[in-house]
Amino acid sequence: MIFTDDDELRAIAEAMMDRSLPKPDWTHAAHVATSIWITARCPHLVPERDMPGLIRAYNEATGVPNDDTRGYHATITLASLRATSAFLDEVPAGTALHAACNALLESPLGRREWMLAYWSRERLFSVEARREWVEPDLAGLPFGGARG
Repeated sequence: MIFTDDDELRAIAEAMMDRSLPKPDWTHAAHVATSIWITARCPHLVPERDMPGLIRAYNEATGVPNDDTRGYHATITLASLRATSAFLDEVPAGTALHAACNALLESPLGRREWMLAYWSRERLFSVEARREWVEPDLAGLPFGGARG
């Protein structure tokens, strides 16, 4: 998905936060857009503190249980937020947020499978990693590790 303006990011993030985003619209691109919007435009929120609760509430509202096999995944969420923050730190001042989101989605850190360069599939998709932050077992992250 290519975003054409910042209003698209805002609409996705706000709909996710108020739990009105249709479940089929909660795509990988929507996750990234929400992460970028909350990180860059919601100073009242602390992404690593607040996103877990927002995601859990959204999942519950759309009929997705938060359990050991589905719903909220702590390591993926925290790693994604850390990647988003690190990416935004490198974006030139004045860059439109939707352009930054598109650039992130097109970068290695924007790919759905980027974490598999750092975590084995077994470790990343373990119950422990779903419940809480687990350190990568294949390589160190190219930015600071999240703590959950």
